[in-house]
Amino acid sequence: MKTSNLLWNLSFWTVLLVLVASGICPYDRATWFMEVPWIFVGLGFVAYLHMRNIRISMLLGIALFIHALILIYGGYYTYEKVPLGFWMQDIFGFTRNHYDRIGHFAQGFFPVLLYREVLYRNKAVNDSYWLELIVFAFAMAFTCIFELIEFTAAKLLGGDANLYLGSQGDIWDAQWDMSFCGLGAIVSIILLGTLHKRQLTVLESEMNVEGRL
Repeated sequence: MKTSNLLWNLSFWTVLLVLVASGICPYDRATWFMEVPWIFVGLGFVAYLHMRNIRISMLLGIALFIHALILIYGGYYTYEKVPLGFWMQDIFGFTRNHYDRIGHFAQGFFPVLLYREVLYRNKAVNDSYWLELIVFAFAMAFTCIFELIEFTAAKLLGGDANLYLGSQGDIWDAQWDMSFCGLGAIVSIILLGTLHKRQLTVLESEMNVEGRL
């Protein structure tokens, strides 16, 4: 328990400090404000769980940490001006900055763990195959909602929303974004699904033992 508390504190305060630092002088402050709210929600969610002494799996904790850093990096530079994307563009000869593709792949890859953990621990789905199908459906539903948010921003702000949208002139950007999110979800399910459920089983057993003590 002491080790898990130490890791929680390190990851939580690291994300918070990096988030605050990124807000000091971002490339475009309006875009930063539109990109990082998810991180504030995530930090609040994790803090709530910690105060209620509700433990999460190690895999989910790592996923939330990495995903937060990806979002902060994109929010600080805006997704179409991230240096990593320009480096990829030079190395692989891409015609655009593809960091937003990484962001949307992550949008499927990491949150899948959160969806599974919530459903599994609340006994919402008993069958493993249905669990993974619903987890994938949640990922696709969220990316659809996210694209509708971007659509609303484009309608309300017009050209001022270009840095937030990061479409870089691609008329199929929304479809590519959803495709990469779906791909990320599938890869996560294949690579991490079994390991995650194993961790959840162990965590459930440990909590049952602690509850009897």
